[in-house]
Amino acid sequence: MVCEGDAGAMSLFDGADLIVVGAGFFGATVAEHAAREGFRVAVIDRRKHVGGNAFTYVDAHTGIEIHKYGPHIFHTNSGEVVDYLSRFTGWVPYEHRVWTTAGGRVFPMPINLATISLFTGRLMSPREARAWVAEHAGGFPAPGNLEEKAISLIGRPLYEAFIRGYTQKQWQTDPSLLPAEVITRLPVRYSFDNRYFSDTFQMMPEHGYTAIFERMLASPNIAVHLGVDWFSARGGAPDVPVVYTGPIDRYFGERLGRLGWRTVDFAHEVHEGDFQGCAVMNYADADVAWTRIAEFKHFAPWRGEFEKTVIAREYSRFAGARDEPYYPINLAEDRARYDGYRALAAEEKRVVFGGRLGTYRYLDMHQAIGAALRAWDREVRPLLTR
Repeated sequence: MVCEGDAGAMSLFDGADLIVVGAGFFGATVAEHAAREGFRVAVIDRRKHVGGNAFTYVDAHTGIEIHKYGPHIFHTNSGEVVDYLSRFTGWVPYEHRVWTTAGGRVFPMPINLATISLFTGRLMSPREARAWVAEHAGGFPAPGNLEEKAISLIGRPLYEAFIRGYTQKQWQTDPSLLPAEVITRLPVRYSFDNRYFSDTFQMMPEHGYTAIFERMLASPNIAVHLGVDWFSARGGAPDVPVVYTGPIDRYFGERLGRLGWRTVDFAHEVHEGDFQGCAVMNYADADVAWTRIAEFKHFAPWRGEFEKTVIAREYSRFAGARDEPYYPINLAEDRARYDGYRALAAEEKRVVFGGRLGTYRYLDMHQAIGAALRAWDREVRPLLTR
């Protein structure tokens, strides 16, 4: 059951055994498990739709499925996660490939043997490419930040061409101030494999992501209330366990200060035919305002040809108080502040914090689902069965 708007706190939670704040993958997974075991669940989300940042919709004018909050590609090595989600969707194989422009030229990403060969202007063997990178990698035996880590992985020339400007735009922070682990998400390959991911399972949901959430939350034991802010409604909530997937700093009234978040602005455009010939084109140069352009019809080529195309230019910046928090910036002061919030969260004996916002960490979709499966077994179900 899906309801929109705040119909009053009491009616939102009537009969609920569990309240789930947020209808993204973490919240929906927990809610589905609870409902399947006979518990009554109230799911609330301040947005007007389910699915969190994975929400997709079909554009009425072009018929193209749009990823409203940026591209979402399903990839994982977890058979458990695939088996679980396959209850709610069929799959179509899809291998994501990304290109980047730098200095007026186009290169495949992530950095691989083709990228290095194109950049240096000569065909390199894996051994030659490794030697070239090692020659330019500098002396960082224990890299302490993103810049040092990137240079140690790919050498300074490739870092300056592909990583520095893009990272500065994406994070609005000098790369030398960002944690080293941020760059480890981007693989470096000494082969001509230009797939963005190397996971065992790489695919897209046959009917889009929103259809997955609608099926997950279709149980008669689940009441979904959209357009409802937890902080306006919780005064009337019953004394039942809560799964909270919103920003952890906001839960505690930012009493320890605001955590640093990055937000993304999207500029959608409709064009005739094909705009860029690929799903995602990154823009590595610092003097280009946007970080990347996504062209949505290329995420679902099995759906045939379209006369028009829809693109989204992405602009990254710091999140203000009223902006949507997308990704944790995670500077040293943020990590220290989050440790304080985590200590406060540990004192909330009937509240489980989850998802990327509730745990202040970047999570791919499969990671959010996997974390929710563990949280259900270890934390939420024990609260409901005491």
